[in-house]
Amino acid sequence: MQAAKQTTQIEQASFSDATEKLTATIHDSGFVQAHDTYNAITVASDGRVYYVLSSDRHDVAGRMYVYDPANGNIRLLADLTDICGEKGQNYIAQGKSHVEFFEKNNKLYFATHVGFYELIDGMDRLPVNAPPGFRLYSGGHILSYDMRTEQFEDMALLPRGEGAVSMTMDTDRGHIYCITWPLGHFIHFNTGTGELRDLGPTAGKGEAGTPGDDFRSLCRSLFTDPRSGAVYFSTAAGDIFSYHPDEGRLRKLPDAHLRIDYFGKYSPEQPGSMGYNWRKICWHDGDQSAYGVHGNSGYLFRFDPVNERIEVIERITSRPSRRSGMFDQFSYGYLGFAIGPDRETIHYLTGGPIYVNGKRLGGLEQIGKGAAKGLENLHLVTYHLPTGAYRDHGPIFYENGERPLYVNSIAVGTDGTIYTLARIDRNGRTVTDLISIPAPF
Repeated sequence: MQAAKQTTQIEQASFSDATEKLTATIHDSGFVQAHDTYNAITVASDGRVYYVLSSDRHDVAGRMYVYDPANGNIRLLADLTDICGEKGQNYIAQGKSHVEFFEKNNKLYFATHVGFYELIDGMDRLPVNAPPGFRLYSGGHILSYDMRTEQFEDMALLPRGEGAVSMTMDTDRGHIYCITWPLGHFIHFNTGTGELRDLGPTAGKGEAGTPGDDFRSLCRSLFTDPRSGAVYFSTAAGDIFSYHPDEGRLRKLPDAHLRIDYFGKYSPEQPGSMGYNWRKICWHDGDQSAYGVHGNSGYLFRFDPVNERIEVIERITSRPSRRSGMFDQFSYGYLGFAIGPDRETIHYLTGGPIYVNGKRLGGLEQIGKGAAKGLENLHLVTYHLPTGAYRDHGPIFYENGERPLYVNSIAVGTDGTIYTLARIDRNGRTVTDLISIPAPF
């Protein structure tokens, strides 16, 4: 993948497929080691933007920040290793948070993940050999942050030294659910009692498995049905599982699955894609259903958990992607998918092909992990659920003409401003930082 500073050498593309163009503003958090960040951004009830910038170093932890749109100030809130109680203990750092923040009673709940990997058999793995002077990763922590007192609480440690690759919360009942990385165990944590339950693996040996055998890409997005308290997740094989805390067991839905022709054909035991997993999914109170997107194909779908029914709605990739018929270049698809504050409009940050001299810029045919196969534009797509109105608001560029890269997060402010975390070039170095995109409407 080329660094952001190189992208100016490529012409900005013919916009015949997208008549609009958006300009993003870069915000400087001051973290020079910041690396690619996934999911970890939320606009809270106080109107502020809370986010985590990740690190891929064993000795540098990820950091949590808050941005106040009212005055433009950014404030460092915490070093993740410090708030996990591991300062000075020489564990491999708490490098990232891979999950959104969930709010309950003015507290934000989230979890940590490892950011430093060991290359084993050509794949990024959970380290089994610590760097000299360091101890192996201790495991992800479930944390809370009180927005009134500005105090953090370390609530639980995930078992087996694994991180949290995905998380959701039943904010009505106070239950947190995680899938661990790399083995893919399902975790239930009760914030009221402090009890943590490990329900076992969700799919093969997860991303610790052997390609072609028991490897399975893990679900990056879970949701709860607030009516019942049940939580749902998908698998690379296309199965949908549910868990209810009163039942205490994982249940495969017999009548709903994601092995849908429009999504494509996948070998779940092979790395390089999310398989049949949904990429991102969100509960919608008004429709009493969940809306999700399949990452590789970009199809929006509706899932009714009571009737166990999947309804494919529309392909919500960028207009140039729809016309080319190609998948996006990011091999897992994009996580920047959310229902906006009007509770009617889906906002999706997705990819769009670049055309140079009228020809589509290609990329690698296959890749062995979740990463970009090649360069593409970032587009904002909106989809209005009541009317079915699709709109590609066009490619997004910085003021200097460069492209936001590796965008896999989204948060929408009450005024419609969109926030995400993207690669930028700063002083000759590629880092990840907060950017904002003007309200599209």
